[in-house]
Amino acid sequence: RFHGEGFQEGLAEGSHAGLAEGRRHGALHGARVGSEIGCYHGFALTWHSLLQKCTDEKNRKKIRALDSLIGLIQKFPYEDPTYDKLQEDLDKIRGKFKQVCSMLNVQSDFRIGAERSSLTF
Repeated sequence: RFHGEGFQEGLAEGSHAGLAEGRRHGALHGARVGSEIGCYHGFALTWHSLLQKCTDEKNRKKIRALDSLIGLIQKFPYEDPTYDKLQEDLDKIRGKFKQVCSMLNVQSDFRIGAERSSLTF
């Protein structure tokens, strides 16, 4: 009887602790992804705005790549954590960001640290 009661108490306590830990982990991971995508979006919008003044073919290609990146970011399902292709879409955004940085001849380094996230050039 004591074994069964102890098991039930331990199961209830473990379930409660697991839910709290899962929520903390989910909130932290979600904040990191949001911060990363927010930096990419700001980067793309800024460069898009800067390149609008130039009309040569090289810059039009860069603008098309930036438009593609902005489109991927806008389609990203921020509010659906159960979306089955979330990681795949995030990888596409990261790849497009790297491509855009290469086209712009910009060295990028997105880091998430304990104190802040940063995008350096």
